[in-house]
Amino acid sequence: MSRRACILVLDGVGIGEAADADEYGDEGSHTLANTARAVGGFDLPNLECAGLGNLAPIAGMGMVESPNAAHGVLCPASKGKDSTTGHWELAGVHLAAPFPTYPHGFPQDVIDEFSRRTGRPCIGNVVGSGTAILDQYGAEHVRTGAWIIYTSADSVFQVAAHEGVVPLAELHAACQTAREMLVAPHNASRVIARPFIGTDGAWERTKNRRDFSVESPDETLLDALAAAGISRTGVGKVDDLFARRALEGGHTGSNAEGIVRIGEWLARGDGFCFANLVDFDQSFGHRNDVPGFYGALREFDAALPALIAALREDDLLFVTADHGNDPTTPSTDHARENVPVLVFGPRVRPVAIGLRPTFSDLGATVAEWLGLSFRGCGESFLPLVLR
Repeated sequence: MSRRACILVLDGVGIGEAADADEYGDEGSHTLANTARAVGGFDLPNLECAGLGNLAPIAGMGMVESPNAAHGVLCPASKGKDSTTGHWELAGVHLAAPFPTYPHGFPQDVIDEFSRRTGRPCIGNVVGSGTAILDQYGAEHVRTGAWIIYTSADSVFQVAAHEGVVPLAELHAACQTAREMLVAPHNASRVIARPFIGTDGAWERTKNRRDFSVESPDETLLDALAAAGISRTGVGKVDDLFARRALEGGHTGSNAEGIVRIGEWLARGDGFCFANLVDFDQSFGHRNDVPGFYGALREFDAALPALIAALREDDLLFVTADHGNDPTTPSTDHARENVPVLVFGPRVRPVAIGLRPTFSDLGATVAEWLGLSFRGCGESFLPLVLR
């Protein structure tokens, strides 16, 4: 088959609170509009030409009469607001209940069992952001070799260790152990390895992060593609989010590296590419770094024309997100937001596709484009966007 499709997820780049944002404490979150206001207006000419400013009032971005992409908004239907939930929904799966969270840390029996299985004591077991956690517990970890365990408002079991104290392979193996341990009712969405380096007062997280996700309970777009014998390529952390099921991975250390990998796939790959650019979320959204977030948007905007130019006649490129992460709010956590979707390709009609009721409509569209009967929990909008 000559047809190809790529879903490119700008991690955390939401476009306004979802209808049920109040249930998550996220009223007023609008990652794009609030960030634009905070920096005095966006200068993102390529995203503007694609119609991003047609989707919501965003300072510095006007309405474009003739955009070069189909454009719309996807609303979350699954319960939750983490990366696993968002990516699963994009791939056709809805969750009826959110993954468990631990605002007071994990139960002591869970911590004790993890320590027993891995052979190291644990410190921390608190809620916090990564950089603050290292400031609080880094020196004790270096002195004792104990795992630093922490979580956030999301459903994550995070394990931090200094690469000079604990070999990276041991850290990853310990996180795999935690993944095997954490079953219902403590089936946290992700176990995250958080390696770091440095000295007290100057800790630095490295690019050797690994995510260990639960497996989807239902068939995903990736499973359907695998069954049909269609090639699947992952960029960024996507393979981890699907527990490496039906997806060949390609971890990247930055947005810039991820953009290069996507370009390489467009030049030589086939089938389907599922890519995640994590810097918006990991490096800037979680740290309330507004200038950094805007800088990452400008970096992507500058790279977009080359990606579009690389598209073949039978290619579709979908640019979207998995949740919000508004860097202007007091919270450093994900936000329950709708997400934009922009569709590029030589055969795309640059139409408005409106407000779609679920992220899964995107996965259904990819499935139809690639000749699958799979639709998951979505409805394809392919007929709307094809010339």
